[in-house]
Amino acid sequence: MKQVSLKVKKEPLAGDNFSNLLKLLAQNRFRVDSRYIPRILYSLLLSSMISPFRISERIKFDKLINSIEIKNSPVFLLGHWRSGTTYLHNLFTVDKRFGFFSTFHAYLPGAFLGYEKLMKPIVVSSIPDKRPMDDVKMDADFPQEDEYALGAFSPYSYYHGWCFPNNMDFYNRFVCFNDVSREYIEDWKKVYLYLFKKVTLNCEGKPLVVKNPSNTGRIRLLLEMFPDAKFVHIHRNPYHVFLSMMRFMRIVIPLYCVQNPPSIDIVENSMMNLYEEIYKNYFLEKKLVPNGNFVEVKYEDFIDNPVNELKNIYDSLDIDGFKDSDRAFKAYVLSQSKVKLNSYNLYDELKDKIFSRWNFVFKNFGYDG
Repeated sequence: MKQVSLKVKKEPLAGDNFSNLLKLLAQNRFRVDSRYIPRILYSLLLSSMISPFRISERIKFDKLINSIEIKNSPVFLLGHWRSGTTYLHNLFTVDKRFGFFSTFHAYLPGAFLGYEKLMKPIVVSSIPDKRPMDDVKMDADFPQEDEYALGAFSPYSYYHGWCFPNNMDFYNRFVCFNDVSREYIEDWKKVYLYLFKKVTLNCEGKPLVVKNPSNTGRIRLLLEMFPDAKFVHIHRNPYHVFLSMMRFMRIVIPLYCVQNPPSIDIVENSMMNLYEEIYKNYFLEKKLVPNGNFVEVKYEDFIDNPVNELKNIYDSLDIDGFKDSDRAFKAYVLSQSKVKLNSYNLYDELKDKIFSRWNFVFKNFGYDG
């Protein structure tokens, strides 16, 4: 007999708009496995309790939010999960001239403007001191992926596949938006722009530095919204991405799911397919970015000398003010010196499997197969 899972507080669905949570349940035909009923009940309870505050916030702020003009083009940090995007994001946002989605914004995007004092303790109590998949510290005020905020407002988010893993491939479609109706795309863009404006208002008009691995496969859509946006892509040896990503999925899906996870072989195949799709899109769509607005960074170089690589990014994108934050950048890097990096073993059969599927990525980024 399977045990009931009582790990409920870290469930990201709890931060969803109540109407969106009901849509997700309907999409999945209300299929929640019995052991995860406490998780979905917790999510429904917390989401419904926060609903009046979300409604109040929309009444108070929506007119102002919708009037916001994003005058400073955002900087999008791209790269597959487990490629150093978090470290790059954290380092970049040491520069106080930039704004960002914080963990508080991302986990509770419906009620962060007018109810911070009341709501932030809820987020603080639901996040661990460190991320469950690595040694990186977490805090409600630290930079965070905006995909979590998107998922709270919209059923079109990759992370819903972690909560409803029996429908993982369905939610993977909303990374690149290939073979998805234009109606879905326009709905997604509407939500994303609304969230951008809301965080821009909260950050007093500062240009946003945004990290979201899903954005790696949808540069074209981002350019439709922000034609002058700047892009930084960080890439890592695909072998190491695979190994780190599989460790990541083994840890995170059981923490978030409300359905019994599929076999690890199914999860692996889904991840490998999505990686291929993302990078096929990426290599085509990066050519659409105007000259001077795009730069690529190698993870291995960034880890060796983060501050030097960040300076190269500033120079390549013609971003001013690096010297003003140079001391703060170095202090942050020093503070991360004790973070432990995981090590992995790669046997020949698995190596051959990865290379046979992702060989075009090895070739394009110049990694040995």
